[in-house]
Amino acid sequence: MDINVVAPSTKKPFLNYINVFRGLAILLIIMGHTMQLGENSSLLHTINCEIVCGGTALFIFISGFLFQHLSYKFEYKNYLSKKWTNVILPYLFTSIPGLILCFFCPVAYKNTFVGLNIWLQVPMHLTIGRVHNIPTWFIPMIVIFFLLSYLFLKFEKKKVLYKTLPLLFIITIFLPRGVAEYENLVGLSYFSRYYAYVMYILSGFVHFLALYVFGMYCSKNKNIIDIFYNKRLFLWLGMITTSILDVYLAYKQIYCNYTISKTFLTMLLLGYLKHLDEFILSHKKTNTTLDFIAKYSFGLFFVHWYWFFLYNQFFYLQNVIVTSNIVSAFLTVIIRFVVVSLLSFVSLFVVKKIITLVNKKANTRMFLGI
Repeated sequence: MDINVVAPSTKKPFLNYINVFRGLAILLIIMGHTMQLGENSSLLHTINCEIVCGGTALFIFISGFLFQHLSYKFEYKNYLSKKWTNVILPYLFTSIPGLILCFFCPVAYKNTFVGLNIWLQVPMHLTIGRVHNIPTWFIPMIVIFFLLSYLFLKFEKKKVLYKTLPLLFIITIFLPRGVAEYENLVGLSYFSRYYAYVMYILSGFVHFLALYVFGMYCSKNKNIIDIFYNKRLFLWLGMITTSILDVYLAYKQIYCNYTISKTFLTMLLLGYLKHLDEFILSHKKTNTTLDFIAKYSFGLFFVHWYWFFLYNQFFYLQNVIVTSNIVSAFLTVIIRFVVVSLLSFVSLFVVKKIITLVNKKANTRMFLGI
């Protein structure tokens, strides 16, 4: 059977524990940006980053999981069309504030391409996503997964894909994500800077490929999630061990890789959420709140960096809070996380309402991802 042809199949059930997981994943990503503290290379900063950073791994996993879960109705052209509507278009729309910030306050916003013709900058920004809205480097990378979707399912059908997981995780371990920081690119030509960002995206794809395929595997074999819960003590041990190793190697400036410990976290969260699924569903207020966060997760991903930047400008804060008073720093980052999250929610809610008032039939997912 050609994989482009939709096979008749019963509609897959809605998985509430996966929906909740999606909401928690975006909160971790926002935490990774808003809750960093401690001097660079200090033990405090290293431990802090190990705890709050690396949320992208969870997002990649859930992308693979949901892709496989919905693959029963896969048709390549239709799939890409939906991704254009639900991912690329909201990315382009929500990029507008970032482009404006790049052009009107390039120094404060750290626009790597400042000085270059604006009409050249726009396509450069949009194709790398790393400058005008830092978290959205994820979009050019996930597009690679979209384009290869046909092959993923073809290899799955031939029972080859999941056999590659041990090799893919070895690659994830020994090929950390690249580095493309503003400070490291100053002095390079515009082309060299753009090339560095492209390589960052490509290395991210290779690095996270294991998580995407692992997500597909867990979706294909959902009973393994129960095993995650039953073996949770071993997973806790694995997460703690790899986290300690990460902290040691990063502190010694040998190696930095949050993905393996976050893979253990992913398995733990899935196990606990599936085990507690009926409990969460039975508590309507809790489930409604978690569902609200999940539904807004993609929109939060798109806009939270803008509020983070504006918050820092308003209170004269740096991205990473450095102070001799740990308690003060800790309270500062918690408050920043809460405020940035709330502002992101409110702004999305308001814009969504405005769009629906203008046109009741408007598909707001095309604009905001929600």
